Amino acid sequence: MSDYRFLKACRCEPVDKTPVWLMRQAGRYLPEYMKVRSQVSFLDLCKTPELAAEVSIQPVDILGVDAAILFSDILTPVEPMGLKLDFVPGPVFEKPVRSMADVDALIVPDPEEGVPYVMETIKILRRAFEGRVPLIGFGGAPFTLACYMVEGKGSKDFAWIKKMMYTAPDVYAALMNKITAMDTLYLNAQIKAGAQAIQIFDTWGGILSPSDYAHHVLPYTQKLINGLDHSGVPVIHFVKGAGAMLDTVKQAGGDVMGLDWHVNLGKARDILGADMAVQGNLDPTVLFAPKAVIEREVRRVLDENAGRPGHIFNLGHGILPTVPPENAIAMVEAVHAFSTKG
Repeated sequence: MSDYRFLKACRCEPVDKTPVWLMRQAGRYLPEYMKVRSQVSFLDLCKTPELAAEVSIQPVDILGVDAAILFSDILTPVEPMGLKLDFVPGPVFEKPVRSMADVDALIVPDPEEGVPYVMETIKILRRAFEGRVPLIGFGGAPFTLACYMVEGKGSKDFAWIKKMMYTAPDVYAALMNKITAMDTLYLNAQIKAGAQAIQIFDTWGGILSPSDYAHHVLPYTQKLINGLDHSGVPVIHFVKGAGAMLDTVKQAGGDVMGLDWHVNLGKARDILGADMAVQGNLDPTVLFAPKAVIEREVRRVLDENAGRPGHIFNLGHGILPTVPPENAIAMVEAVHAFSTKG
């Protein structure tokens, strides 16, 4: 159904009220999620379609959001490339990619064979949500996936990936091309399975200078987005920390720009222009505040948008695991109440 308010906002069409959902809306802040999670490991939860679907449905029922997002992890499709993945609790690759031989050893798997459980989860969710809310599929941007694959885990300085960029550009290019090929197949498979929108997470794109982003990241994200079969399926591109280079990030393509909380939403819209929708951008920590403060901050973000079509309300990053669920509900209710037309 193309008349969901979320999809209409992605197309910069007028809506009856501003649509809202939360990044990481299926997660540890919900007791219902923790009950399911207590039964299995995180990876097993991602790989069991019935359970992944259950936790994807929970926040839609509990929060009253306008879109659902597939429960998975951005590194899910990397494991079938030939890297052993574990969570302890953060992601860790047993053998990081550091050389051309390491890159050559990676394969570009058929997603139907490498991660069939993801496609099955999408099919279950489409049946469950039909007529209620649209389903967002997602994946990591090539650069963010490369960061984890080269560093081997999360990092404070990302020295290994930057060292590869500067001192072994041929290795870096080979790795990025292989990841981009995998990512394109993976996201197209999600669309084929029934995803009604795609979000590309570039969590670490903002660690680079604007010039390095333009040279080392932008071409691959452009290639990925251009390679998606997304006619009628909007693409949301979220680069955390991109406030100083929005005009450059826009060149990657996509229909919606995700914004973190470090940028004024209204000023971002002025830079991006009326043809690009935006998503965001409440500071996630606001959800620890009293209800009155949450409502005040929701109104502020809506005021920054100034009634322009093409705004999807969201946090500027994922919801934090210790947020009280009732505060998230209060945020959703405030967005709907303060943005209702007529």
